[in-house]
Amino acid sequence: MIYFKMKNFKYIASFSTAMVLFSCGSKKSQLPEIKPDIITENVKYDTDDPAIWINPDDASKSIVFGTDKDTDGAIYAFDLDGKIIESKTIRGIKRPNNVDLRYGFPITDSTQTDIIAFTERERKMLRIYSVPDMKPLDGGGFPVFADEANEEFQYPMGISLYKSAVDGAFYAIVGRKTGPLEDYLYQYKITTKSESLVGFDLVRKFGDFSGKKEIEAIAVDDALGYVYYSDEGESVKKYYAEPSKGNEQLASFGSEDFLEDIEGIAIAAFEDGSGMIIVSDQQHGQFNIYDRKTNELVRILNLATTETDGCEAVTVSLNDTFKTGLFVAMNDDGTFYYYDLDKLK
Repeated sequence: MIYFKMKNFKYIASFSTAMVLFSCGSKKSQLPEIKPDIITENVKYDTDDPAIWINPDDASKSIVFGTDKDTDGAIYAFDLDGKIIESKTIRGIKRPNNVDLRYGFPITDSTQTDIIAFTERERKMLRIYSVPDMKPLDGGGFPVFADEANEEFQYPMGISLYKSAVDGAFYAIVGRKTGPLEDYLYQYKITTKSESLVGFDLVRKFGDFSGKKEIEAIAVDDALGYVYYSDEGESVKKYYAEPSKGNEQLASFGSEDFLEDIEGIAIAAFEDGSGMIIVSDQQHGQFNIYDRKTNELVRILNLATTETDGCEAVTVSLNDTFKTGLFVAMNDDGTFYYYDLDKLK
């Protein structure tokens, strides 16, 4: 997740810390349902993970991207009414899993583009496209985990981009369907080769794995410099995103807060440093919300989704429906649910 200043947009910095208790012993949340403002059109197969692009010229024309996870998969593009934008949709992707986005990647000394990145699991590739023109910048894909001797450990799944607050460098942090107990994540630096091609350099391997289930959801807080990931059967784990700061685990939290799988992570970051880390409690049909600074659980919400994998949030006003920002969550019926961010406070 990212935040950035945009002309005529106002950040909402208030952050309630009232905790809501939840009912244990039930696989269906007993909390009152909070209905979405918008439900997208259905994808062809299986929704998984969203990313949100804020149009810098007209925020009401922003785009929500979402993966359709299948051999004949796609990265769908939706408008803020949940309608599919076919001209911005990328089709023919072999099992796209997770997706992320960053702004202002330098393609020449004088020009920049926003970029979207996603994993193409069946081809063992990381993909990078420009936004909003949706042109491939990766020469057909970059193989990840290529040095891994065990072929089962080569299939990518989770991804988060990171734009360094130290030097402005761009990175992709990639996870896999299954992997070793150490160095589960690889971090690649994304570099410019030409106006239509980026390069990738492996800069580090890090991240402990409990071995219990898998690691899919990854989210980076660019401003504070932290990367979080869901070790699904154990906890949310926190590391430095900056490679030079080392590979020591900084925190592990949420181990007692989830029914079964710990899934999607979204970071709602406000300009004053406050914010929310929103994590899907998948089988409970709930979202656990943690304080961005302290990582303490502050509330639990039932957003009416079922079996949510991925989610994402932005904290700027987009239109009259999403006045305080936008939260997007995957639903298991092949749609994504949109909420005004104020509903999560």
